[in-house]
Amino acid sequence: MNPPRLTDLAHGGGCGCKLAPSVLQALLADKATALPFSQLLVGNESSDDAAVWQVDDRTCVIATTDFFMPVVDDPYDFGRIAAANALSDVYAMGGKPIMALAILGMPLGKLDVETVRLILAGGEAVCAEAGIPVAGGHSIDTAEPIYGLAAIGLCAPSEVRRNSGAKPGDVLILTKGLGVGVYSAAFKKDALPKDAYDEMIASTTLLNRVGHTLAQDTDVHAITDVTGFGLLGHAMEMARGSGARLRIDESRVPFLTQAKALVQAGYVTGASKRNWASYGEGVALPDGIADWRRDLLTDPQTSGGLLVSCKPDRAGDLRAMIDAAGYPRASIIGEVTAGTPGVDVV
Repeated sequence: MNPPRLTDLAHGGGCGCKLAPSVLQALLADKATALPFSQLLVGNESSDDAAVWQVDDRTCVIATTDFFMPVVDDPYDFGRIAAANALSDVYAMGGKPIMALAILGMPLGKLDVETVRLILAGGEAVCAEAGIPVAGGHSIDTAEPIYGLAAIGLCAPSEVRRNSGAKPGDVLILTKGLGVGVYSAAFKKDALPKDAYDEMIASTTLLNRVGHTLAQDTDVHAITDVTGFGLLGHAMEMARGSGARLRIDESRVPFLTQAKALVQAGYVTGASKRNWASYGEGVALPDGIADWRRDLLTDPQTSGGLLVSCKPDRAGDLRAMIDAAGYPRASIIGEVTAGTPGVDVV
């Protein structure tokens, strides 16, 4: 008897499982914005990627957790994607991971032990690539398969990079192509070509370790990773946190090679629609923009790239450095301007 497809056991997959931005904002609306812990540099008062605690003048601890349901059926690939996605939050804050704990929920009786072992092995392989151990974890019996990590990292206080540091005049760089949600929607319907699947796996398992390198450059002012809220959603978070307006040139945004064809064929996730409905008046699109273009800009990314805001005269050199570090789709996609916080797509 063949085991069930992992994606058939879940109602959603990857970062498309995230609560819509508007729902999350409502849940956190009554949280305190001024926290009584002076060493907590980044907490739940913002929409940043991880928490940051300053230990002393030289060291900050970065802590995050991220987990989701399967975006692919191969258990080893699922584990790799989930681990890379979780570690991304540490890199996005400017840190370097030092260890992780596994978070595992599996539907007992539906998946065999070997399948679950392969999920864990995939996560451990990516952590080994990052140079860290999976030092423990916790597992429970759940209705749907869930896997991810709680990740811990370190950085110097001067290297902490929030999503709220963008300055008017800055240039925006995106390090990976968009379209993971579209690819996963096509995959679930057996419509994703093999070469596109390979491209998706290569992108989603590529560690965002360049974030740690970027954070050591004082001309890099803000970093965030682009995941379940899509490019526009995470750009909105950067704009609100920075008190600035982001201008994105849609023609310069990088996409996975078959993303346009697949979204035009109708492979769009429900999360993409929920994302757009959550943005409100904060995002301005050009008149007459095609639906497929909007769907890609709101497409939920699983283990997506980094959105980087940097000094304009360094943008070209930084983009080239990111490319040379193994991110060939890295592109300059826009700029930061003064004005009411929001995002303009042109």
